[in-house]
Amino acid sequence: EVQLVESGGGLVQAGGSLRLSCSTSGFTFDDYAIGWFRQAPGKEREGVSCISPSDGSVNYLESVNVKGRFTISRDNIRNTVYLQMNSLRPEDTAVYYCATGNKVVVTLYPLDPWSYDVWGQGAQVTVSS
Repeated sequence: EVQLVESGGGLVQAGGSLRLSCSTSGFTFDDYAIGWFRQAPGKEREGVSCISPSDGSVNYLESVNVKGRFTISRDNIRNTVYLQMNSLRPEDTAVYYCATGNKVVVTLYPLDPWSYDVWGQGAQVTVSS
């Protein structure tokens, strides 16, 4: 059974940092890209970042200035992907999810939630002002 489990969420003050982990099992981890998404109350789920399986190339959501504050990485030995989040802002408050999906589709649309079909349960991140 394919499983993704997020951890590391919590409450942090603005300007603080958190590191989310996505632990995976049930599939050949180093063959698949992994994406991070978030969903705030009343808003659509949006892609935050994605890391490819082979060369480790990454994509970041540009529209909310994530790039430069968030860093995605993967450990192919521990089958885990991390999202290091620095300089957090109240608008980063959301439930954060990791996901994986069809290799071809994810390569074409790495930050589109519709590209992914296996999701974790989510981790709450709350940033206070």
